[in-house]
Amino acid sequence: MEEYDSTQAALNQLQVHVKDLQKWQVDEGFARQMENFKALPALYRHALNELENKIDVIKTQWQIRDGFSPIEHVKTRIKEPKSILQKLERKGHELTLDNMEQHIHDIAGMRIVCAFVKDIYRLVDHLCGREDLRVLEIKDYITNPKPNGYQSLHIIAAIPLVLLEGTRWVKVEIQLRTLAMDFWASMEHILYYKFDKRLPPHVAEELKEAARAADELDQRMLRLRREILELTERGEYAEPQRAEYAEPQRGEYAEPQRAEYAEPQRAEYAEPQRGEYPEPQRGE
Repeated sequence: MEEYDSTQAALNQLQVHVKDLQKWQVDEGFARQMENFKALPALYRHALNELENKIDVIKTQWQIRDGFSPIEHVKTRIKEPKSILQKLERKGHELTLDNMEQHIHDIAGMRIVCAFVKDIYRLVDHLCGREDLRVLEIKDYITNPKPNGYQSLHIIAAIPLVLLEGTRWVKVEIQLRTLAMDFWASMEHILYYKFDKRLPPHVAEELKEAARAADELDQRMLRLRREILELTERGEYAEPQRAEYAEPQRGEYAEPQRAEYAEPQRAEYAEPQRGEYPEPQRGE
């Protein structure tokens, strides 16, 4: 009875709909399976931390070597248990831990936003050449956008974790976007759920047009960057220097003197003398 109660408590923590839970077999091995499931988020969080450290080192090295980092910002997240089970069901797999690890690649997710498209491919080339992670799969939705206009580059990478029982490779999905792509995807996501995942045709078409406009903006910014770099290499353009500012030396700066203020003198007042004005005559 105690084992059953603990199992039900574990199920409640997963926040899964009742109809989904009916597919799980509550037997003697289920409690152990649930314990392993609850340990998974910690493993994926550690994998994300390891990957974040690697990306931070890359940013620092690029900043030192090139004077700037092409990575604007990085976000991470762990997929909700309910979403994991629902996705496994949509894919037609049984709800087991092995299937979760083998078929759900985005339990741990990282989004890297870069300034330019070229920087995305530069970072991908670097990640593919590293020995401390494995690039398992690449999906290029920049070269081949999705039908709704979505653009991004997705990587499935395996990150090594050294555990007590040995090294374990944990999958992480990395999404790489430009600032324009990230803005479009965020707005599309908001509208998608605003209309309960059923966008009106005219809204869907407007989003496609907006995606094309975002792509044109990316290409224009890339051309401007290339032009500035070419002008700089030929010596035709120099970055303006900031004007030097020197602190005034002692004695160079004089405190403004206060204007002398003199108390206005009161006009002298003389008491009129007797006889200076006549007394009025009675009866006049």
